[in-house]
Amino acid sequence: MSAPIVRPLAELRALVRGWKSRGESIGVVPTMGALHEGHLSLVRAAKASCDRVIVTLFVNPRQFNNAEDFARYPRTEHADAELLGPLGVDALFVPDGDEVYPPDHATVISVSGVTAPLEGAHRPGHFDGVATVVTLLLNMTQADRAFFGEKDWQQLQLVRRLVQDLKLPVEIVPCPCVRAGDGLALSSRNQRLTAEGRARAATLPQALFEAVARIEAGEPAEATLAAAQAGLEAAGFAPVEYLALRDGETLGEPQPGRPARLLVAAWLDGVRLIDNLAVTLP
Repeated sequence: MSAPIVRPLAELRALVRGWKSRGESIGVVPTMGALHEGHLSLVRAAKASCDRVIVTLFVNPRQFNNAEDFARYPRTEHADAELLGPLGVDALFVPDGDEVYPPDHATVISVSGVTAPLEGAHRPGHFDGVATVVTLLLNMTQADRAFFGEKDWQQLQLVRRLVQDLKLPVEIVPCPCVRAGDGLALSSRNQRLTAEGRARAATLPQALFEAVARIEAGEPAEATLAAAQAGLEAAGFAPVEYLALRDGETLGEPQPGRPARLLVAAWLDGVRLIDNLAVTLP
């Protein structure tokens, strides 16, 4: 049995009003579809703590920097609904593009600071698109809790800042990154890798885990990151857009005594892969 698909916002709002009138809590898992086990882990977390769960499916054009990338993004709505059915999702919300962004839509949400480095530097406008659609989806669903994976670490910090600054009445629940057996972070984009590329992709998490171990053992971060990047390039990653040690919350320079994060974005086989790991600085 598939999860029930809801398209018009008015229909979703009617469902939400009914749930809230009965005092039921609502969780939302925002996605762009092409669901995998990482998404399903978010759904399970939502089911464990909320009475009702909405999964949103919207391939957001405003967060893509490349029209071809947007066109090639996998769209598997009916397969996604079938995956969600056994998990007891109450609604798969699949709004039309014109309902999210009508022709006269004029508002853009922009979050400064945390969005400036890394992804922000390499994908201008990307985070404005993310912040705008997340705000819209949180308002549309009226959720009490929203579940986001830690794989998109910088995005997670953006959402936390957005909710805090706009005083939105929703709790942001971070969930651990889900990895394949060889360590590669699960992503809808992974299916675009060739078989050879998929085999080589495991080099990315391996390089991160090794670099974290060396940094936590007290080896100099700069030399460690240079060696890790050289290893990625030797494995065929080109370009490595960034491999950076940053403060885990602000994404600025790491500070002693504060949680840190090692983040990477690199291209392989024409596919852009991102990943990150927590680092405890010595």
